[in-house]
Amino acid sequence: MEQVFERICGLDVHKATIAACVRVPDAKGKRGQYVQTFGTTTADLLALRDWLESHGVTHVAMESTGVYWKPVYYVLEERVTCLLVNATHVKKVPGRKTDVQDCAWLAQLLEHGLLRGSFVPPAPIRELRDLTRYRKSLIQERAREANRVHKMLEDAGIKLATVARDVLGTSGRAMLEAMAAGTTSPHSLAALGRPRLRATTEELEAAHDERVFLVPRRHGHRVC
Repeated sequence: MEQVFERICGLDVHKATIAACVRVPDAKGKRGQYVQTFGTTTADLLALRDWLESHGVTHVAMESTGVYWKPVYYVLEERVTCLLVNATHVKKVPGRKTDVQDCAWLAQLLEHGLLRGSFVPPAPIRELRDLTRYRKSLIQERAREANRVHKMLEDAGIKLATVARDVLGTSGRAMLEAMAAGTTSPHSLAALGRPRLRATTEELEAAHDERVFLVPRRHGHRVC
């Protein structure tokens, strides 16, 4: 089979260890194979990078296992060409012997150009993507919390959601805080509505009918 890359390395990345297999030309002109295990701390990753450079490695392949590949990839990407491969794709490649280590098998596949790397965006795009994904998760969590508050108010007979578009908006928060502090007067609660709230004072008072606060709730608790 045709050899595509001359100095390569296959990495089997785990949570605490990394098995590395380097395949390079030896002194006799044949293919030499060297296997070594490293840790996953920053110092260990730098040692791995130095070890690869000592062998003149130009291409490295690793499987996309969880999030463990990321620190390894980020340390090596500036010095060598890294291929992040799909584990399912690797398993579908025929010809593997049962006694071959995962790192050695990756190295052999990479050596003959049989691996297809996944797209890994450059560092600035990765940082922006992580930020936007985190922001999205916060927005989703806020929406879930707003739904919980809405359900609790409806269960208590308080129709705040019918007069305030956003229960957790400025006016809604002010009313919720007042109720939590013990305020039960509909007039006092309606007075907390901001001018931008499109509901009238009468509508706000009706949404906070004080008779609701006198109704016993489950487990002996009242509304606030």
